[in-house]
Amino acid sequence: MKRALDVSVSVLLLVLCSPILLVIIVAIRLQSPGAAIFRQIRVGKNGLPFTCYKLRTMYAGTASVPTHEVASKSVTPLGKYLRQFKIDELPQLWNVLTGDMSLVGPRPCLPSQTELVEARRRLGVFAISPGITGLAQVNGVDMSDPDRLAQMDAQYAGTQSLIGDLRLLMATLRGQGVGVDQVIPSRK
Repeated sequence: MKRALDVSVSVLLLVLCSPILLVIIVAIRLQSPGAAIFRQIRVGKNGLPFTCYKLRTMYAGTASVPTHEVASKSVTPLGKYLRQFKIDELPQLWNVLTGDMSLVGPRPCLPSQTELVEARRRLGVFAISPGITGLAQVNGVDMSDPDRLAQMDAQYAGTQSLIGDLRLLMATLRGQGVGVDQVIPSRK
């Protein structure tokens, strides 16, 4: 049932959002050089790597590190807006459609986030697909606290249900967990 929901919602949203995505892609390309779609290797189900897609919100050449390790000056002006409202994650609907991700689940981390990867492995979190949104995000827990995040991800993994996923999707659509960006503020 979860996979059917993932496929039907991702197809619907990709079709409905495609004109908006095209406008944003053009705006990104006009604002700064580089590809508009950002590709990054993330850790997925069973601990296997996959390519995660996002709209590029940072200047080309920014180091591939977790968000909480990036200076805010690396974020483009349009990128600040895209990140604030989580619009940059719309291309992940393609990841959901292809089965690399789910609409709801633990946010996929970078392979270099070894503390989080090991905590998730130890707690069995990799038994499920990563998601665009999840319990931790709705509750404001981010990747800068790997142990707390892994524990919340394990809590989700152990109690996930269709009703629970629908509640998390509704909370996300209501803006819960949106607007918090963990980049390092620039010092003036």
